[in-house]
This record gives sequence, C-alpha cells and structure tokens, in this order.
Amino acid sequence: MTVEDLVAGMLREEGGFQKALRRVLEDELGMTVNEFSKATGISQSTMYKILEDKREPNLRTVRTIIRAVRILSKSVGENFIAVIASHMVLQTMEPETEVDGQIVRLREYPVSTVEDAIVAAIRAERDGALGVVCAPIVTPTVEKILTIPVCPVMPTTSITVAVERLKREL
Repeated sequence: MTVEDLVAGMLREEGGFQKALRRVLEDELGMTVNEFSKATGISQSTMYKILEDKREPNLRTVRTIIRAVRILSKSVGENFIAVIASHMVLQTMEPETEVDGQIVRLREYPVSTVEDAIVAAIRAERDGALGVVCAPIVTPTVEKILTIPVCPVMPTTSITVAVERLKREL
C-alpha cells in the first residue's frame, strides 16, 4: 500500500508526502535516500530537500517517485503491463512477451466502450500495473489521470487488412 500512502499523505496534510515518503523508504523499501536517488535518477540534494520539507516536489518529481516506489515495492514476478482492448483483440494476445531479452507479463483488461477503458486504466493502476497499453482515442484522457506510463496501440497492418476485407465485400 506504499503508493496509496504517498498520495494520501500528500492530500491529507502539509508535509504529509514527505512523512509518507520517509516511512516508505525506511519501512517498506529498506532503502537509504542515496540508494533511492540512484534508482530514480532524482538528485540526492533534491531528495534531501523534499524529505526535510525545504522544497515541495513538482508534479514530475512526484510522478517519478511514485513510479519508482511502485516498481521497487513489487517483486519481479508480480510486474505486469496492462493491455486495455476489446475482447476480440485480447483473444489474440499472449500472456507474456519478450522485450530486449526480458520476459514481460501482460494482463488483459477487456472493454467495450471508451468509459470502460478509462475505468479499466484506473483499475490497472490500482492492481499494480507498471504501465498501460490502450487505444489512441483514450490515451490522452488516461495519461491525465494515471501516474504510470501510458502507450497507445498504433494499429497499422490490422487497418490495412480490414480495409482490404471491406473492399472485397463491396
């Protein structure tokens, strides 16, 4: 529940994010500020200023911290990328794929409307997804409400195949 603690701390009180982040680093992740800085790419001085309440983190930094906490708090076997698509598309999908020599687990989120896709994206983030793959039509909206990376599916060959099939039927 580490990411939820960070968000709740940020909303609950002034300095709540800093308190929650310190607790997450020490209790949940067992990491020093230096180790966390190296893992996230956020400078040590920035992290110390945030933790000592001498600087409010900007939105980009908060997103980076939340993404890192989510990744670092999950064991490798639990990591997955959410794929939000219609039932028909998901039937052709494999449960995992190889990217740069690493196996990436995929979790299906079947939807039939734009509204379903937005709800599924929120559910995927709550389920611990590292990122979301979804249709281009919902990507801009989903990117605004999630803290994890979102990537649109860019159908190219499937459009060509569908156009060819339709042309034959005309």
